[in-house]
Amino acid sequence: MTPRARRRFDEQLERVLDRMPPLVHELIERVPLHVEDYPSDEVMDRMGVEYLDELCGLYTGIPIGEKSVMHSGTMPDVVTIYREGILSAAADARGRITSDRLREQIRITILHELAHHHGLTEEDLERLGYG
Repeated sequence: MTPRARRRFDEQLERVLDRMPPLVHELIERVPLHVEDYPSDEVMDRMGVEYLDELCGLYTGIPIGEKSVMHSGTMPDVVTIYREGILSAAADARGRITSDRLREQIRITILHELAHHHGLTEEDLERLGYG
């Protein structure tokens, strides 16, 4: 990823975060948001992903409804979003990416991964339009 593309993405991410409601900011304080260019080889293997731009985001942790005392000492909850995957998802058939479409895909990805923290499945999110 070029520094220019990364800078553009990060500027749009900041705009998205600025427009998110306070509740989302509170969640991000508890479930940190990490931004990476693409998933690691380990993540790609674990998720069954073949291409770097296939995955937009990943929630790592134990959903709220499944937490118990037995889970103390486990790794913290984290949401990671991947620039390459989001850029790919935001592109139209000709490969063009508008700022509006990029911001929408960033927003959808963040909300999608935070929803996993609350126990929603891929099927739940698909029904809600965040699949």
